[in-house]
Amino acid sequence: MDGFQVNLTEAVCLGASLALSGICYYVYRKSRTTVEDLDKAPHFTIDRRLKDILKVTPGASLQYAVVEGVVKPEGEPLKSDFHKEISGVLQKFLLREHRLVWNGFSRRWTDDERVLHERVNTTPFFLVGSDETAVRVLCPLQASGRHMEVIYERFHQVNYGLSDLVGQYLSGQKPKGQLEIEEILKVGTTLTGVGELIVDTDGTLNLRPPSDGSEYFLSLGDFDTLRGEKESEAVCWKTLAVAFALAGTAVLVWVGLRYYRCLQVRRELEKERREFERLQTEAPRLPVTVGPEAEGDNHMDNICVICLTQPRNCILLDCGHVCCCYTCYQALPQCRCPICRQRINRVVPIYHT
Repeated sequence: MDGFQVNLTEAVCLGASLALSGICYYVYRKSRTTVEDLDKAPHFTIDRRLKDILKVTPGASLQYAVVEGVVKPEGEPLKSDFHKEISGVLQKFLLREHRLVWNGFSRRWTDDERVLHERVNTTPFFLVGSDETAVRVLCPLQASGRHMEVIYERFHQVNYGLSDLVGQYLSGQKPKGQLEIEEILKVGTTLTGVGELIVDTDGTLNLRPPSDGSEYFLSLGDFDTLRGEKESEAVCWKTLAVAFALAGTAVLVWVGLRYYRCLQVRRELEKERREFERLQTEAPRLPVTVGPEAEGDNHMDNICVICLTQPRNCILLDCGHVCCCYTCYQALPQCRCPICRQRINRVVPIYHT
């Protein structure tokens, strides 16, 4: 592409759109694979027959299976810090600070938040079926899905004094307050688990993260709700991947159109150059009348006003000015006469007798 360059904005837009499209497509394929794994996963009821099924399965395990049961602690349950009557097996406390931060680039205050404290407590628990058959849940903190519910949420607003306001403007930070959140997986909650089912050496049933790298789920909703969420997530990432790919395609089309126009301009210039050379070759045999700008014996009067080196050898039409050489005419940034700024429609050579 001699004489044609992709500008920085086009290169950045093209690179960013292709990179983002690739990232979104990768996440989409990962989400799509998870949905396909969920569709292929067998559903089992937690009862006495489940252990018999696993015993006759190779390796006494099912790589990916769906079970649903009621949460029951193995020992003493955890107590809520704010509601003593609520007990659970997973507990998470989060203290988050909300503040305004001065953005020097946009010249405005923007919302910001940061975690000041986070605490997670766990106790071993089971998923229990209708006949009291239990499946121990392993590594629950590694599971995806919404498996804890918020039981306490309170925002503590900050009161400012005059000295605080002065300090905030000097530091560029305005604390708004602190938000306390407690989440818990309650005892007695019906929970859906998706993972690897195994029979341990002591005969207990365990649900754990799949050894093949498939996604591990614990969800308060049923299986259909869980699958619907993952399906929506996959569709969202696919839409983003297509959108970024279309943006990149649009940039490529724009660059292609610019290149095509550049080729057209170069063809026109080449055609005009050949016509100029033809006329210049035929000029000695043609009676040519030159304007007053070309007359005179002084060599400096006939010099190109642009390069001040070559003689004036072309007439710019329709204005009729004789002011430059053909090389400088071709280098003009705009096809306008450098004397009167009128548009140049045609260029013919001049012959001096």
